[in-house]
Amino acid sequence: MLKLFKKRRNVFITQIYQQASLTLEGMDLLNAYLANPDQSLAEQLTIKEKEADEARRILIDELNRTFITPFDREDIFALSRAIDDVIDYAYSTMSEIVIFKIKPTDYMLQISAYLRDVTFEILKAVECLQDHPGVAGEHAQRAKKIENKVEKLYREALADMFKDVADVKGVIKVMKLREVYRHLSNAADRGDEAANVLADIVVKTT
Repeated sequence: MLKLFKKRRNVFITQIYQQASLTLEGMDLLNAYLANPDQSLAEQLTIKEKEADEARRILIDELNRTFITPFDREDIFALSRAIDDVIDYAYSTMSEIVIFKIKPTDYMLQISAYLRDVTFEILKAVECLQDHPGVAGEHAQRAKKIENKVEKLYREALADMFKDVADVKGVIKVMKLREVYRHLSNAADRGDEAANVLADIVVKTT
């Protein structure tokens, strides 16, 4: 009976929620892959990234065909793009580890775990956006605080890379590691951007 009175979630919030859910699944797969670089996990992450791309395409199609939206069209587009970028960078992180034949470092594992937490907070923010915007704002702020931890770890990882570099082989290794760390940092930046957009939406709608 209670279901009859439950407010239906707006279609755009539903679609962004789906995107965020797929991105969280992708981050879980990246965490698992970094802990155990298994080909099957890499393949699953590849599939998840494609599913997230499809979810974004559907959202953009709906956006192009809808005149009235629950909040600014620009915010819907920006939030969807930022969330999509997070899983794109998760995928590119895994891809470059495969291409460069890099053994995941402890820093990569720690950063990826934080990124998973950022993605979870974004998902919860989207989930609360329609009925509890204040709570959504709190989740967005939590995502930003976790992102700050990522950036601190990122700088520590870069500093650690240059320890004991004594030859050309060591320099090449540093260059490869830096590319992977850069993708992880970019994922954090896009998670921060998603949190910013969510915070802006909350301000505009309350």
